[in-house]
Amino acid sequence: MGKNLPDSENGRCFLFLGPELGEKNEAVTEIRRNLEAGPGGNRTLEETSFYAGESTASDMSAALRNASLFSDTRLFLIKNAELIKDKGDTELLSSYIRSPQAGTTVIFLSDETKIAKSLEDAVPPNNKRIFWELFENRKGPWVRDFFRQKGCRISDGGITTVLELVENNTDALKRECGRLALFYGQDRLIDTADVEECLSHTREESSFTLFSRIASGDLSKCLESLHTLLGAKESFQAILGGLTWCFRRLRDYQALVEAGVLPPGIGKPGDLEFKKIGLGSLKSRADYVQADQRYGRGAADRFLSLAAEYDTALRTGGTPLETLLLEMFLIKLVNGTHPGQPWGAR
Repeated sequence: MGKNLPDSENGRCFLFLGPELGEKNEAVTEIRRNLEAGPGGNRTLEETSFYAGESTASDMSAALRNASLFSDTRLFLIKNAELIKDKGDTELLSSYIRSPQAGTTVIFLSDETKIAKSLEDAVPPNNKRIFWELFENRKGPWVRDFFRQKGCRISDGGITTVLELVENNTDALKRECGRLALFYGQDRLIDTADVEECLSHTREESSFTLFSRIASGDLSKCLESLHTLLGAKESFQAILGGLTWCFRRLRDYQALVEAGVLPPGIGKPGDLEFKKIGLGSLKSRADYVQADQRYGRGAADRFLSLAAEYDTALRTGGTPLETLLLEMFLIKLVNGTHPGQPWGAR
């Protein structure tokens, strides 16, 4: 199908993996821009996002195969693609990938570096890309260049503090460095104290900051973070999804320490083994070290099991019980309750 059509008119499928969100988002933006330009330019683009785990594979497949009546071309983003694991689901979507609908572009997205093998194998090799986090020797120059382009100056200590406080991806770095540049302007050299003051006051709550509270064992701060997230209309799927990512990193960290690959502690800035499991900054490592010390080996598997249990309970219980169930989830996490009891048990 579509063999003689221009490239922008053929159905195409891409697979973008890895934790580097900034470059990944730029790659998606470039595809979107090319679709809108197309032959002759000013084309009508219809864009749809699916989240694996929320939408079924059959719903995704049906939407992909239906033609659009109102747009020249379509773009589908299938996020959290690592959650598509069931054999029937992977076969259904793999079948589509091998023969995509004309005028339709599909991008499978995941922060992981692998998804179901049948899905990976179905995507053309030239359309697959893993977006790795910045290497240690690239992060400092990246931050310095960002401020230079904004006409601002930042000290070496300020750069180090940025890298310790901000998640290791260019999307987060761009957002937080942009705030610093806007806040302090071009009239001063931004130093360590400036970075700490600004980022501590402007830091937004996320599943990652919630995990940091869990790692410290501060239940009141955990509940405060949860209510902030819910007040910002964050969905329980997004909250649990982010925490699940953190719990998997904790499992990876504990496994490497137990195998003797990593020594206990946060290590040195350039440690490659930390980077391989997505823990580039010393600040992020400190959370996982603290969680390991507080909750012990096997905690990650318990946390993942409990997250799956409450995900089911939340989908069953509905919106009225959402806050209560998430509070119970955090209480069980922080108090070290092992999963296995029914979620409503006292």
